[in-house]
Amino acid sequence: MKKRKWFLLSLVCALVLALAACGGSGSDTKEGGKKGEKEKVDTSLLKSEAKNDGNPVKGGTLRVALQTSSPFQGVFSWELYEDQYDAEILNFVTNSIFETKEDFLISDTGLGKLTVDEKAKKATVTIKKGVKWSDGKPLTIDDVIYPYYIIADKDYTGVRYDADLQNIIGAIEYHNGKAKDISGIKKVDDYTMEISFKKISPAIYSGGDGLWTYAAPKHQLKDIPVKDLVKSDAVRTNPVTLGAFKVDKIVKGESVQLVANENYWKGKPKLDKVVIEVVPPTSIAAALKAGKYDVTLPNYPSNDYASIKDLDNLDVLGRPELAYSYLGFKVGKFDTKEKVNVTNENAKMNNVKLRQAVAYAMNIEEVGKVYYEGLRTRANSLIPPVFASYYDDSLAGYKYDPEKAKSLLDEAGYKDTNKDGLREDPNGKKFTIQLAAIAGSDKDEKIVQFYLQNWKKVGLDVQLTTGRTIEFNSFYDKVKADDKDIDMYMAAWGTGTNPSPMGIYSKEAPFSYTRFVSNDLTSLLNDIDSEASLDPAHRAEAFKNWQNYMSEQAPVIPMYFRTELIPINKRVKNWSIDYLKDTKDNLQNVEITAEEPVKSSK
Repeated sequence: MKKRKWFLLSLVCALVLALAACGGSGSDTKEGGKKGEKEKVDTSLLKSEAKNDGNPVKGGTLRVALQTSSPFQGVFSWELYEDQYDAEILNFVTNSIFETKEDFLISDTGLGKLTVDEKAKKATVTIKKGVKWSDGKPLTIDDVIYPYYIIADKDYTGVRYDADLQNIIGAIEYHNGKAKDISGIKKVDDYTMEISFKKISPAIYSGGDGLWTYAAPKHQLKDIPVKDLVKSDAVRTNPVTLGAFKVDKIVKGESVQLVANENYWKGKPKLDKVVIEVVPPTSIAAALKAGKYDVTLPNYPSNDYASIKDLDNLDVLGRPELAYSYLGFKVGKFDTKEKVNVTNENAKMNNVKLRQAVAYAMNIEEVGKVYYEGLRTRANSLIPPVFASYYDDSLAGYKYDPEKAKSLLDEAGYKDTNKDGLREDPNGKKFTIQLAAIAGSDKDEKIVQFYLQNWKKVGLDVQLTTGRTIEFNSFYDKVKADDKDIDMYMAAWGTGTNPSPMGIYSKEAPFSYTRFVSNDLTSLLNDIDSEASLDPAHRAEAFKNWQNYMSEQAPVIPMYFRTELIPINKRVKNWSIDYLKDTKDNLQNVEITAEEPVKSSK
């Protein structure tokens, strides 16, 4: 594997940049429009590791709060899950083959080793010998190959049959029923496979180009039709796994009890159990104060940091998040038969100046100061700053400018013809934009209302789809299904460690919920993951071109870059969120120093 030293330096600089950008002071908007000073968070003081020198107890149970107002879906398969909360549970029982190192590239420290022949457009994956699944069966290369056949199956029900997967030679032919096998996948022996690609790009070193980074227990799944997998007990109630823990008990949508996996290849965990329970956002601060939980996942809401920052039973860890919040505009549909996104030229929001005006009308800077205490800042790009070699810091983005918004709307023909304060469409008809937003805390609701008022001030009548914010699972069901009553929506996207936007914004990407497609976009995405981009300078320029194009076309408006907060109870030992030594890769080392979580004295 090629070593890219430039990326390590960029990562270190990016961490400093992202932390510094979140600091500073600002004004707090009170009722009645008064402004007063409000202390901001100095994110440089947030730790990345919970230091605990206490003596550990033997075994014990780690108590995890899964912070959500909705039940988790309970799809415990990396090939099939679509819910962020399922992913958090899966991290404890993960079937990951690869681990990553300091530059987010695949390392040789995991179950698998990757070697790439760039000229031949081939990759070889070799796995460790002697590794067992949680049920005691041996891990073989058949388990690494099997996920490709799940995803490429004609009856696959998930969202990962995309442009990346189709980059594997023979995947499309297999999916279309024209071949019995994926010709580009070859089993060499029980511990080695070879994959042939149509192209090789730098993305492969981060798990892109079609490389799948998880194993699936073929011995458990092979007799279950792919179309039935998502409903099967093997996925829902008794998944066979490779991670530090294994599933013991499940209360559907509410809780999961995990027990130590005695077959874990890194050694049996020091904890006996992990209990993960759904906790509503409205209750989480009180629960942490009372010592009911050791850790909250996926992260603590930054707009409620004040509720926990002074609790003496917690260490609040923080890091720049590999994610961004965004506003997306619905401009098309997903063709489920052809499995491609299709833009509707006549869609309500398929007007560039309208989309730009919506963006300029949003006072994101004020929301970051008032509601997030500087823990979220206005995003200018769809690439987080942590990817500093690719992030374009020169991009202006959409700074709050209501006069610019009004001017763009006038130019596009959206004018207040009846003088009621709200603009009509270019044909003089009533114009209403339907916004979908996720239900959350009281502060989340206030933020949505604040933006509705922002848009009203420039003459746009924006109303909430269904008349209110929407429960998390229902929200994504509607967005994914291209609900006719959604014109735009507020969501977030976690990039993971692979910065390539191909799997999110390509024509074949089911996750491209805006359904925005163009020839220019396809060309720009292809350039990012092209053979020419094996040259770091070329790829950096390709990323810059893509960011500028997306900013100009505005099918998606980046809203915030985020600082991730993870509160850890002070009885927990060996918990880190440092990207260089993330605990999720070393859960076997986590310990506790008391029988129960520590309660706050405040």
